[in-house]
Amino acid sequence: MDLFNNEIDTTQNLLPKDGTVNYYGKLFAAQEANSYLNTLLSSIQWKNDEAIVFGKRIITKRKVAWYANKPFSYTYSNTTKRALPWTQALLDFKGTVEQRTGETFNSCLLNLYHDGSEGMAWHSDAEKDLKKNGAIASLSFGAERKFAFKHKTTKEKVTITLAHGSLLVMKGTTQAHWLHRLPPTKLINRPRVNLTFRTIDK
Repeated sequence: MDLFNNEIDTTQNLLPKDGTVNYYGKLFAAQEANSYLNTLLSSIQWKNDEAIVFGKRIITKRKVAWYANKPFSYTYSNTTKRALPWTQALLDFKGTVEQRTGETFNSCLLNLYHDGSEGMAWHSDAEKDLKKNGAIASLSFGAERKFAFKHKTTKEKVTITLAHGSLLVMKGTTQAHWLHRLPPTKLINRPRVNLTFRTIDK
């Protein structure tokens, strides 16, 4: 366990209003995080993400995977996914995240960004299948990437760099009032894997 983040105040809210975002810093030492990244790259059933935009089927370079307690169906971007059963590694990550945050989760959507050219546009995770105002815990492995928030009304922005092996938690009314995105960059040529632990309310 990484003890180098004593200076990080995990109770500090990164948002000025209308939601709560806490950054826990690195949960794992570098060598441990490297090992976990390799495990995720090789053991997860990655598939290219799909979306229906203006009636057209779009297939992204970014890859995704969806795991959960049960074979939940989950719909976003007008496409539906069915969850796979947990791997042992994902269950271990879930336990670590739940212990650190005091939250509980029943599913995980994973994203694989092969390099900095792949990102995520402005959006909020407010699908009807998700627990209303529930926590979403984002665990990052691989390349450090900037992560940005934008208030839906005031357009205020908040940006943070997510470190290798770090944890970010969004909760409360964050999804109702804020958009977030992963901006693309030409400066990064290494992969990043992002695990977003969620609660499906069905």
